[in-house]
Amino acid sequence: MDRLRSPVVRHRALQIAADAVLAALAFYLAFELRFFDTRTGMPERYSTMLWDSIFLVAIGQALLFSLMGLHQKWWRYFNLGDSWAIVRAAAAASVLILAVFTLAQPFGDTNIPRSVLILDFLFTVGLLVAARALAHFIREELPLRRRGRGGAGSVLIVGAGSGGQMVVRELLLNPSLGTPVGFVDDDPNKQGTRPAAGLKVLGPTERMNEILDELEPDEVIIAIPSAPGALRGKVVSACRDREIQVRTLPTVFELLRGGVQLTRQVREVQVEDVLGREPIIEELDTFGGYLRDRIVLVTGAGGSIGSELCRQIARVRPRLLVLVDHAEDNLFQVDRELVSEWHFSRVESVLADCKEADRMLEVMQRFKPEVIFHAAAYKHVPLMEANPLEAVRNNALATRVTAETAAAAGAERFVLISTDKAVDPRTVMGASKAMAEWIVAAAGERYPATRFVAVRFGNVLASSGSVVPIFRRQIERGGPVTVTHPEMTRYFMTIPEAVQLVIRAADLGEATGEIFVLEMGEPVKIVDLAKNMIRLAGYEPETDIPIEFTGPRPGEQLHEQLFATGERSTPTPASRIMRAVREDPISADDVDGLLARIDALLGGGDETNLAAQVIEAATGVAAVTEPGAPAERIQR
Repeated sequence: MDRLRSPVVRHRALQIAADAVLAALAFYLAFELRFFDTRTGMPERYSTMLWDSIFLVAIGQALLFSLMGLHQKWWRYFNLGDSWAIVRAAAAASVLILAVFTLAQPFGDTNIPRSVLILDFLFTVGLLVAARALAHFIREELPLRRRGRGGAGSVLIVGAGSGGQMVVRELLLNPSLGTPVGFVDDDPNKQGTRPAAGLKVLGPTERMNEILDELEPDEVIIAIPSAPGALRGKVVSACRDREIQVRTLPTVFELLRGGVQLTRQVREVQVEDVLGREPIIEELDTFGGYLRDRIVLVTGAGGSIGSELCRQIARVRPRLLVLVDHAEDNLFQVDRELVSEWHFSRVESVLADCKEADRMLEVMQRFKPEVIFHAAAYKHVPLMEANPLEAVRNNALATRVTAETAAAAGAERFVLISTDKAVDPRTVMGASKAMAEWIVAAAGERYPATRFVAVRFGNVLASSGSVVPIFRRQIERGGPVTVTHPEMTRYFMTIPEAVQLVIRAADLGEATGEIFVLEMGEPVKIVDLAKNMIRLAGYEPETDIPIEFTGPRPGEQLHEQLFATGERSTPTPASRIMRAVREDPISADDVDGLLARIDALLGGGDETNLAAQVIEAATGVAAVTEPGAPAERIQR
């Protein structure tokens, strides 16, 4: 321990000694300048005062500076923000000198001139700041500039704020990563300035094409974590035309989630970066406070939405986070991630199937969760069309089991994760999720002690059921990229955004049984998404990677809606979250009757009739099928 501390002690002693020398020099210069214009020079009594007191003044000031914290930071790390601390310390030293010379009167009737005190203060501040700035330049800036010469490729940085400046520093410390050549920034106040390492802000992004042609950089780094998709898209498009590699810093969401170092995680631009929609940014610690020190249970914890729910809930520090999933590997992975990467150990992982009433009741009564997020569901539309019994069992009946056991265990809140495919559904998967919404509404009517809500939203990027990973694999194989229809559109949101709004919506309910709908922005054409992904991979659509249109799948709609027929949208106190109000709400008795019919169909095992009647029940429109037709041919 002594060995570890000794270099620090020695360094601090050197800094104190250096400040003592600087204080002595300032004191001497103050006297010399005060009497510089007198013909006879400095009077003898003031010369005596100077040389008899300079040593004590210097040592006293240096010790005072140390007490006021000036030596807690090494000079090499000095920045202009530290100047204020030097001004305060120098002012305190001047007051102390005045008090000693006035009260103690060590030189009799000879008082120290006030002009000397003022000059001493100014010289002390100037010398201390200059010495530290010089040390910073010699030890930090100069080596960086030398290292920056002759690096790998040239790098243009978009964004001259703190993120861009940290990227420059990282590049200069590691020349093999590239040599920074300048900034691009839209802030008019930064144009022409040199915010870091002497590098100039060359212009706004409107001049991106001109700047790229002039500099011909090997790489461009987008160093604005909060950059909107439109800006990223503009930069990517300009660079792609010139075959320049583009990378980006982590987004605001990745930084807020933690576990990401700003300059260590420069990554390739992804499709979610260039969708052109503004990111939704909320303060999770504020609106998620209702989860703090509570027992929270998440079903489907190993899935795309469930695992992100666990990550964000862990940030709020609940008393206990219970993870429920029947997929062993997924559950193990999210458990290890929370403990190892997020350093959150108040986790209980439970292997259980939400369809099994006895098991779920056992889990609920064991942990007594106060808040439950029910994210367990099957979501692959074609697979559910081929397996309608399992779709209804897992999405609808398992919701009934989980909701009823939650109420029996005294849960305060129950939150169903729903989907826009539940709106006027034409597929078994959508119908099963619509039934899940009705089950939750009926549970709210039947169990008023527990507040039941459902949160409905559209597609999330990069989930296991999203087109994004499908397109990515097709591009890696060289194509073709398959799109169902050239006019097909879908709503998209990133998983962290969706989960953040789910947590926010769960605390909005004024009454039980409400349905909240996340505002997803403008729908995105699937073919445009495919083209963007092809270009981001470095290829040209149709030229390098073909796009094939396969035709809509059974029951698939060209354009999905967030509100069903007979529903109206009303605002909530939260931005980007709406409330869906049914004009003719379904009653708990109606839900019981529907589930009784479904139970009978499940017992018979007739998948064709089951699929047809599930869709009919959910839409109120008879589904017409040929006798014995396979489930995937069912149309509305």
